Amino acid sequence: MKVVSLALTLAMLCTTTYAQKTTIKWGEEFNLKKGSSDLRVVLADKNSAFLQESHPAMKSYFVVGATLRESASLVKVDKNLSEVFRNDFNKELRGKEFVQFFSCEDKLFLISSDYSKRDKTLSLYASAVDKNSGELTGEWREVASYQKEEKADDINFRITYNTDSTKMIIVSSIEGKERNEYRFQELNKNLKATANPFTISNEFESKKYQLEDVLYTNEQKVILVGRMYEYEEGKKKKEKFLDFMNYNIRIYDEKGKQRSEINTSINGKWLISTKLVQEKNNDLVLAAFYSNEKKGKTIDGMLVQRINVANGTVISTSDKPINNSFLSANVDNTDNDTDDDKDESKEEKKLRESISKLKDEGEGFSKYMQFRNIFYTADNGLIILAEYFHHFITTSQSYSAGANGTPGQWTSTTNYNYISGDLMMCKVDAAGNIAWLRIIPKKQREVIQSSGRIYGSGFQYTPSYFMAGNRPFYSGFGAIQTGNTIQIIFNDNTKNANIIQAGQKAKAINRFAKSDCFVLNVNELTGELNRKLFFTNSDVPTAMPRLGVVFGNDMYMVGKTDRIFGKSKVALAKITVK
Repeated sequence: MKVVSLALTLAMLCTTTYAQKTTIKWGEEFNLKKGSSDLRVVLADKNSAFLQESHPAMKSYFVVGATLRESASLVKVDKNLSEVFRNDFNKELRGKEFVQFFSCEDKLFLISSDYSKRDKTLSLYASAVDKNSGELTGEWREVASYQKEEKADDINFRITYNTDSTKMIIVSSIEGKERNEYRFQELNKNLKATANPFTISNEFESKKYQLEDVLYTNEQKVILVGRMYEYEEGKKKKEKFLDFMNYNIRIYDEKGKQRSEINTSINGKWLISTKLVQEKNNDLVLAAFYSNEKKGKTIDGMLVQRINVANGTVISTSDKPINNSFLSANVDNTDNDTDDDKDESKEEKKLRESISKLKDEGEGFSKYMQFRNIFYTADNGLIILAEYFHHFITTSQSYSAGANGTPGQWTSTTNYNYISGDLMMCKVDAAGNIAWLRIIPKKQREVIQSSGRIYGSGFQYTPSYFMAGNRPFYSGFGAIQTGNTIQIIFNDNTKNANIIQAGQKAKAINRFAKSDCFVLNVNELTGELNRKLFFTNSDVPTAMPRLGVVFGNDMYMVGKTDRIFGKSKVALAKITVK
């Protein structure tokens, strides 16, 4: 009888899961300020959403010109997506550089910076924003200050959260030194320090250590996830390049003293991508993809470890081999998808053919699965979402002859290529075992092009912790968790509507304005998948699900379609799960 009851309960849960309805509502088109370069959602609450519109502003004047600085407007919309106010803060930011808007608990702050060339000092300032009026509530308050030792030093910083998002954490580093040093400051929602600032340093050469992730726990412990590199011989004589070797993960206390180091050479496996989160019960969870060979080109499995945050000891380890045949081996090679690009231009065809010839080599670029989301489940488990992703840069040069005796000139075109491939999801139960694992084939390729006098060609992959930017725009995916279901939203080729399991061949998509947006429902208990067409991007501004902001059962998402002639088509959408 108990078995029957359990089966009925599971059946009812599954029925309830797929009874959920996902809807979308688009607001009116935005009239962006001339020169605006970006529109993103920075905060959402029960009755409104706040958007950041980035644009240049005048900084200083000269006899023959002027200099520009980065500025931004804060736009508020109500629950019906109607604009409430728009404030550009140009007057308040005079003499300062805009950094970002940042929310902490129920407050919203405007963050700015000011650099003094004379003192070689960079100062960060914050001022609270009244969310009802859009005005600053007081004077600027200095929250951090950094001084260069040498003029050539670079100051990097990032404003983030502690593990329960109740504190503001400022992580900074000054590049140019022989060794790595990282400074941490903790502030509450009133911008008051709740702990003494401290600095962490290590013994590695700065070029051979790259910080990838930081976890600042509620107990003021810091976990640094770093990527270690070594110089290797290149193809050409006397040519060397830095090649990834392994991960370094260390736990430090609130005074910056190292307490433990997590072993990343687990059972002879080589970790090639990791993600650390802190559970509600304060245990650390390490999720990692690994290769069975050092510098392996393939992903051979995934492991999950539960770690005691106090002493760094491993509580449990779960290992799940992955059959590489399930992953799209030709995720970059889109030669077979020419039937979907019959109307592509000569430039697009040339770019597609050049990408298909690229080789995955150590001195080129790395490609591997990257963790995107980790959700907690009601049964004390975890749902992990990951994506096959890599980013590389190609440059080319073209010559245009001069006219009427004027000399010709070379122009360099830089293509920023973002490949978002197969989607992987798995369930880790309360005991640390991998309960189920699913793979959905997809092949998104987004190329952002810029022209200028940039010379050289090749590849680049930079997983730096301080790397700014919100690219790619249209590829990738967004996710919402409601009840026992996770809704995954992504743009895809129209012909991929029935792609639902590993081994199926997915058509590539690179013209997102002509793509469809799909919803993939994932049952947390069983891993059962259900895929549905959500809307077509040809009817609305092209959706950016990866950059959506989730509040409760809602996701706020920007859509943008650039036009060759005329203004870009931009609008805000609200996705609701009922």
